[in-house]
Amino acid sequence: MQDRLERIERQLGLLRLYASFTSLVLIVGATAAFRLHVSDDQILRARGIVIVDSNGRERILIGAPIPDAKNRLRTNLTRVDSAWAGRYPRGVYMKYYPTYRNAVSGMLVLDEYGVDRVVVGDSLPDPNIGRRIGSDVGVLINDSHGFERSGYGLLTVKGRNRVVLGLDTDQGTEGLSLVVIDSGRVGMHVAGRDFFGFFGSAPAADSLGGVGEPFAGLLVHQGERIKKFTP
Repeated sequence: MQDRLERIERQLGLLRLYASFTSLVLIVGATAAFRLHVSDDQILRARGIVIVDSNGRERILIGAPIPDAKNRLRTNLTRVDSAWAGRYPRGVYMKYYPTYRNAVSGMLVLDEYGVDRVVVGDSLPDPNIGRRIGSDVGVLINDSHGFERSGYGLLTVKGRNRVVLGLDTDQGTEGLSLVVIDSGRVGMHVAGRDFFGFFGSAPAADSLGGVGEPFAGLLVHQGERIKKFTP
Protein backbone atom coordinates (compact mmCIF):
# COMPACT_ATOMS: atom_id res chain seq x y z
CA MET A 1 0.00 0.00 0.00
CA GLN A 2 2.85 2.34 0.92
CA ASP A 3 4.56 1.70 -2.45
CA ARG A 4 1.31 2.42 -4.28
CA LEU A 5 0.88 5.74 -2.47
CA GLU A 6 4.45 6.71 -3.31
CA ARG A 7 3.85 5.92 -7.01
CA ILE A 8 0.69 8.04 -7.03
CA GLU A 9 2.53 10.91 -5.38
CA ARG A 10 5.33 10.70 -7.98
CA GLN A 11 2.74 10.72 -10.80
CA LEU A 12 0.98 13.73 -9.29
CA GLY A 13 4.32 15.49 -9.03
CA LEU A 14 5.03 14.85 -12.70
CA LEU A 15 1.55 16.07 -13.65
CA ARG A 16 2.10 19.29 -11.67
CA LEU A 17 5.44 19.80 -13.38
CA TYR A 18 3.89 19.19 -16.81
CA ALA A 19 1.00 21.56 -16.08
CA SER A 20 3.38 24.27 -14.91
CA PHE A 21 5.55 23.87 -18.00
CA THR A 22 2.51 23.96 -20.31
CA SER A 23 1.15 27.08 -18.61
CA LEU A 24 4.53 28.78 -18.95
CA VAL A 25 4.67 27.96 -22.68
CA LEU A 26 1.14 29.31 -23.21
CA ILE A 27 1.91 32.53 -21.35
CA VAL A 28 5.13 33.10 -23.27
CA GLY A 29 3.37 32.31 -26.58
CA ALA A 30 0.45 34.62 -25.88
CA THR A 31 2.77 37.43 -24.83
CA ALA A 32 4.86 37.01 -27.96
CA ALA A 33 1.76 36.97 -30.18
CA PHE A 34 0.46 40.12 -28.53
CA ARG A 35 3.77 41.89 -28.98
CA LEU A 36 3.75 41.06 -32.67
CA HIS A 37 0.68 43.26 -33.05
CA VAL A 38 1.86 46.14 -30.90
CA SER A 39 4.19 48.71 -32.42
CA ASP A 40 7.06 50.37 -30.57
CA ASP A 41 4.78 53.26 -29.60
CA GLN A 42 2.32 50.83 -27.93
CA ILE A 43 -0.43 51.11 -30.55
CA LEU A 44 -2.44 47.93 -31.03
CA ARG A 45 -3.14 47.27 -34.72
CA ALA A 46 -5.92 44.94 -35.96
CA ARG A 47 -7.94 44.40 -39.13
CA GLY A 48 -11.19 44.00 -37.22
CA ILE A 49 -12.78 43.36 -33.84
CA VAL A 50 -15.99 41.43 -33.09
CA ILE A 51 -17.60 41.67 -29.64
CA VAL A 52 -20.07 38.91 -28.76
CA ASP A 53 -22.64 38.68 -25.97
CA SER A 54 -22.98 35.94 -23.34
CA ASN A 55 -24.79 33.77 -25.91
CA GLY A 56 -22.05 34.11 -28.52
CA ARG A 57 -24.02 36.43 -30.79
CA GLU A 58 -22.13 39.19 -32.62
CA ARG A 59 -23.13 42.53 -31.10
CA ILE A 60 -20.39 45.05 -31.95
CA LEU A 61 -18.33 45.09 -35.16
CA ILE A 62 -15.30 47.36 -35.55
CA GLY A 63 -13.13 47.57 -38.64
CA ALA A 64 -12.22 49.29 -41.90
CA PRO A 65 -14.43 47.87 -43.24
CA ILE A 66 -16.25 46.08 -40.42
CA PRO A 67 -15.92 42.27 -40.27
CA ASP A 68 -18.70 39.99 -41.51
CA ALA A 69 -21.18 38.66 -38.95
CA LYS A 70 -23.29 35.56 -39.52
CA ASN A 71 -26.00 36.97 -37.22
CA ARG A 72 -26.41 40.24 -39.17
CA LEU A 73 -29.82 40.59 -40.86
CA ARG A 74 -28.65 42.99 -43.61
CA THR A 75 -26.19 40.51 -45.11
CA ASN A 76 -28.56 37.51 -45.04
CA LEU A 77 -30.71 37.75 -48.19
CA THR A 78 -33.19 35.14 -46.96
CA ARG A 79 -33.88 37.16 -43.79
CA VAL A 80 -33.96 40.41 -45.79
CA ASP A 81 -36.63 38.98 -48.10
CA SER A 82 -38.71 37.87 -45.13
CA ALA A 83 -38.29 41.06 -43.07
CA TRP A 84 -38.54 43.87 -45.64
CA ALA A 85 -39.52 42.76 -49.14
CA GLY A 86 -43.21 42.39 -48.25
CA ARG A 87 -43.62 46.18 -48.15
CA TYR A 88 -43.14 46.34 -51.93
CA PRO A 89 -44.63 44.60 -55.01
CA ARG A 90 -43.42 41.02 -55.28
CA GLY A 91 -39.90 40.71 -56.65
CA VAL A 92 -39.20 44.45 -56.85
CA TYR A 93 -37.35 44.92 -53.54
CA MET A 94 -35.01 41.94 -53.90
CA LYS A 95 -34.13 43.04 -57.43
CA TYR A 96 -32.49 46.21 -56.12
CA TYR A 97 -31.43 45.25 -52.59
CA PRO A 98 -28.20 43.43 -53.62
CA THR A 99 -26.86 46.79 -54.92
CA TYR A 100 -27.22 48.46 -51.49
CA ARG A 101 -24.11 49.20 -49.47
CA ASN A 102 -23.89 47.23 -46.19
CA ALA A 103 -20.27 47.91 -45.25
CA VAL A 104 -18.85 50.79 -43.20
CA SER A 105 -15.44 51.83 -41.95
CA GLY A 106 -16.10 52.37 -38.28
CA MET A 107 -18.33 50.71 -35.68
CA LEU A 108 -21.69 48.93 -35.94
CA VAL A 109 -23.87 47.91 -32.98
CA LEU A 110 -26.30 45.02 -33.57
CA ASP A 111 -29.20 43.98 -31.36
CA GLU A 112 -29.69 40.37 -30.25
CA TYR A 113 -31.54 39.58 -33.50
CA GLY A 114 -28.77 40.91 -35.74
CA VAL A 115 -30.54 44.16 -36.66
CA ASP A 116 -28.33 47.22 -37.26
CA ARG A 117 -29.12 49.69 -34.45
CA VAL A 118 -26.25 52.21 -34.29
CA VAL A 119 -23.59 52.97 -36.92
CA VAL A 120 -20.66 55.36 -36.57
CA GLY A 121 -18.14 55.82 -39.33
CA ASP A 122 -17.16 56.70 -42.87
CA SER A 123 -19.06 55.62 -46.02
CA LEU A 124 -22.15 54.67 -44.00
CA PRO A 125 -24.45 51.81 -45.10
CA ASP A 126 -27.38 52.66 -47.37
CA PRO A 127 -30.85 52.81 -45.78
CA ASN A 128 -32.78 49.58 -46.31
CA ILE A 129 -35.24 51.47 -48.53
CA GLY A 130 -32.80 52.67 -51.18
CA ARG A 131 -29.30 53.84 -52.02
CA ARG A 132 -27.85 57.12 -50.78
CA ILE A 133 -27.27 59.83 -53.36
CA GLY A 134 -23.71 60.33 -52.12
CA SER A 135 -21.00 59.28 -49.69
CA ASP A 136 -21.96 59.86 -46.06
CA VAL A 137 -19.87 60.12 -42.88
CA GLY A 138 -21.50 60.39 -39.47
CA VAL A 139 -23.87 58.60 -37.09
CA LEU A 140 -27.03 56.58 -37.81
CA ILE A 141 -29.71 55.26 -35.45
CA ASN A 142 -32.16 52.56 -36.61
CA ASP A 143 -35.34 51.21 -35.03
CA SER A 144 -35.82 47.59 -33.97
CA HIS A 145 -36.91 46.67 -37.52
CA GLY A 146 -33.74 48.09 -39.09
CA PHE A 147 -35.28 51.26 -40.54
CA GLU A 148 -33.29 54.48 -40.22
CA ARG A 149 -34.91 56.86 -37.70
CA SER A 150 -32.24 59.46 -37.02
CA GLY A 151 -28.82 60.51 -38.19
CA TYR A 152 -26.24 63.24 -38.20
CA GLY A 153 -23.72 63.40 -40.99
CA LEU A 154 -21.86 65.04 -43.80
CA LEU A 155 -23.19 63.89 -47.17
CA THR A 156 -21.10 64.60 -50.28
CA VAL A 157 -23.04 64.78 -53.55
CA LYS A 158 -21.19 65.56 -56.79
CA GLY A 159 -18.38 67.24 -54.87
CA ARG A 160 -20.68 69.39 -52.75
CA ASN A 161 -21.28 68.87 -49.04
CA ARG A 162 -24.52 68.75 -47.09
CA VAL A 163 -24.47 68.81 -43.29
CA VAL A 164 -27.71 67.23 -42.08
CA LEU A 165 -29.30 66.38 -38.75
CA GLY A 166 -32.38 64.29 -39.50
CA LEU A 167 -35.34 62.68 -37.74
CA ASP A 168 -37.10 60.09 -39.91
CA THR A 169 -40.62 58.66 -40.04
CA ASP A 170 -41.53 55.02 -39.48
CA GLN A 171 -41.27 54.57 -43.25
CA GLY A 172 -37.60 55.57 -43.23
CA THR A 173 -38.24 58.88 -45.00
CA GLU A 174 -37.23 62.28 -43.61
CA GLY A 175 -39.73 63.93 -41.27
CA LEU A 176 -37.72 66.76 -39.76
CA SER A 177 -34.20 67.87 -40.66
CA LEU A 178 -31.77 70.72 -40.15
CA VAL A 179 -29.56 71.35 -43.17
CA VAL A 180 -26.57 73.43 -44.22
CA ILE A 181 -25.75 72.88 -47.90
CA ASP A 182 -22.84 74.18 -49.96
CA SER A 183 -25.39 75.58 -52.44
CA GLY A 184 -26.20 78.18 -49.80
CA ARG A 185 -29.37 76.65 -48.37
CA VAL A 186 -29.59 76.86 -44.58
CA GLY A 187 -32.71 75.94 -42.69
CA MET A 188 -35.20 73.40 -41.37
CA HIS A 189 -37.29 70.96 -43.44
CA VAL A 190 -40.57 69.43 -42.27
CA ALA A 191 -42.26 66.75 -44.38
CA GLY A 192 -45.50 64.76 -44.18
CA ARG A 193 -47.48 62.56 -46.56
CA ASP A 194 -48.74 65.51 -48.66
CA PHE A 195 -46.95 68.38 -46.96
CA PHE A 196 -43.51 69.97 -47.17
CA GLY A 197 -42.31 73.01 -45.30
CA PHE A 198 -39.02 74.89 -45.20
CA PHE A 199 -37.94 77.66 -42.88
CA GLY A 200 -34.64 79.34 -43.73
CA SER A 201 -32.86 80.84 -46.69
CA ALA A 202 -31.59 79.70 -50.09
CA PRO A 203 -30.06 81.41 -53.16
CA ALA A 204 -31.73 81.37 -56.58
CA ALA A 205 -29.31 78.72 -57.85
CA ASP A 206 -30.57 76.31 -55.18
CA SER A 207 -34.02 76.05 -56.85
CA LEU A 208 -35.68 75.38 -53.53
CA GLY A 209 -38.95 73.62 -54.20
CA GLY A 210 -39.07 74.97 -57.74
CA VAL A 211 -39.13 78.59 -56.59
CA GLY A 212 -36.15 79.48 -58.80
CA GLU A 213 -35.34 82.75 -56.99
CA PRO A 214 -33.57 83.80 -53.79
CA PHE A 215 -35.66 82.94 -50.77
CA ALA A 216 -35.71 83.76 -47.06
CA GLY A 217 -38.67 82.94 -44.85
CA LEU A 218 -41.24 80.15 -44.67
CA LEU A 219 -42.14 78.04 -47.72
CA VAL A 220 -45.06 75.61 -47.62
CA HIS A 221 -45.99 72.98 -50.24
CA GLN A 222 -49.35 71.29 -49.77
CA GLY A 223 -50.63 69.28 -52.67
CA GLU A 224 -50.22 71.49 -55.75
CA ARG A 225 -50.21 74.71 -53.75
CA ILE A 226 -47.07 76.62 -52.81
CA LYS A 227 -47.25 79.38 -50.22
CA LYS A 228 -44.44 81.72 -49.29
CA PHE A 229 -44.21 83.82 -46.15
CA THR A 230 -41.33 86.28 -46.22
CA PRO A 231 -40.28 89.22 -44.03
